[in-house]
Amino acid sequence: MSIIRHDWTAEEISDIYNKPLLQLIMEAGNMHSQYHKPGEVQISSLLSIKTGGCSEDCSYCPQAARFHTDIKVQALMKTDEVVKAAENAKAGGASRFCMGAAWREVRDNRDFDRVLDMVKAVTAMDMEVCCTLGMLTESQAQKLADAGLYAYNHNIDTSAEHYEQIITTRKYEDRLNTLEHVRNAGISVCSGGIIGLGETDEDRIGMLLTLSNLPKHPESVPINALVPVKGTPLADNKRVPFDELVRMVATARIVMPASAVRLSAGRLEMSIAEQALCFLAGANSIFAGDKLLTTPNPEFNEDMEMFRILGLTPKAAFADKLVMQ
Repeated sequence: MSIIRHDWTAEEISDIYNKPLLQLIMEAGNMHSQYHKPGEVQISSLLSIKTGGCSEDCSYCPQAARFHTDIKVQALMKTDEVVKAAENAKAGGASRFCMGAAWREVRDNRDFDRVLDMVKAVTAMDMEVCCTLGMLTESQAQKLADAGLYAYNHNIDTSAEHYEQIITTRKYEDRLNTLEHVRNAGISVCSGGIIGLGETDEDRIGMLLTLSNLPKHPESVPINALVPVKGTPLADNKRVPFDELVRMVATARIVMPASAVRLSAGRLEMSIAEQALCFLAGANSIFAGDKLLTTPNPEFNEDMEMFRILGLTPKAAFADKLVMQ
């Protein structure tokens, strides 16, 4: 089994990233088989429990209050509504249920108390519960851990160098600080990024460099392709060609071999054959359901048909016994 490293250089990751695509896919597939069960894919469901009205200026996000999009602001959902959604997701095959709130940061108030109740309720259903709520303090991360939260998502989005071109309302270090708080609380870390933000290949390599050189790799690394939304500053960006998404998946798999690599936003535009290349390259997690927060996504039944065709097996909740290093 290959050694998990935390001392990658940009040059090393660049050499991997720029290999001929089929060679890269084969090498990533070989690495994947050392740490994971081939053909086993985790199914996650993502629900927006509080939509729109965010004070951030993330250039890709239709939920930013300052952008004129078709997103309607919705208050925090009721706990019983969230539980019902989780039940439906579990019935559809999901083993992880992710709850997202359009907040810049978590505040210690009644809304956060309700989120803690949601975490407790869904955890009791024997599902892995993940939240993405914005920035966290150490004490807030601990409260989530005490409520039973399994994972926390906080993407770094892009490289440190490109970050200020995409977001100005918080710093790159703020992202990393939240990841540290999550890790210190004993919560599984979910952190990846987005391609298609106008970044260079060097920025993509830089993002993977940051993640792969963390003291402990994220247990889950989402690789998203930008879904341009009318009304956002990046509305006119071109969609990322699927081969570039495959290349990112494969490189992430090689430099973070024990992590789950999640094929996230952008799947709706991909054929089954294109997604199959991502699975061969080491992707072993997807979001299923008709929406990723506010952007379209394949329906559960479409994904189940893809699983049948490709011979994929849904991963059970809490099945990952690997010790991340």
